[in-house]
Amino acid sequence: MELSLGGKSMGRIMMQLYADKTPLAAENFRALCTGSTLDEGGNEKQLPKTYAQNIFHRVVPGFCLQGGDITKGNGTGGRSIYPPNSTTYRTDAWGKFKDEPFLQHSKRGLLSMANNGANQNGSQFFITLKQLPFLDGKHVVFGEVLEPDSTSAESIEHCGEGMRVIEEIMKLVEVDPKNHRPKDACRVVIEKCGSVV
Repeated sequence: MELSLGGKSMGRIMMQLYADKTPLAAENFRALCTGSTLDEGGNEKQLPKTYAQNIFHRVVPGFCLQGGDITKGNGTGGRSIYPPNSTTYRTDAWGKFKDEPFLQHSKRGLLSMANNGANQNGSQFFITLKQLPFLDGKHVVFGEVLEPDSTSAESIEHCGEGMRVIEEIMKLVEVDPKNHRPKDACRVVIEKCGSVV
């Protein structure tokens, strides 16, 4: 995931998804990064909306960066990749999928589903900036930002630049203190995203 702040490239972060523990959330995120998924019949289908060019609409220092509203871009929308009323994907009439086993928000750099209640997972997600135990049992942790084991080009090529990118954004971003939305000149944008096998 390549991020920019106010039109300036900030670097690339890579994530490891917990597909074995949270398969629905992990596949939802992967598909929204790559732009394609498999339908219930096993056929590849292209998604009409992805995370590319999406913004982090909520930035709360010492807490999280939240993004992934692929329908409205302001935190009031979003949609999962799964069809409505699916027993296979355990979705409701709006395609929101059920919670999966809850892992703890035990460190910074975790990826977690943003929702407005139990079993209301769509496309919005957040990246933790510290331990957030009060979110345990309410939001599904489905992955983490990878950290390079050194500053070598090879390590960064394989793992991205890790939380250094997020920390730099947090130093520079200006947000409205009332709603934690970045000011227009400080939009945090997902410029590109995809999948590395």
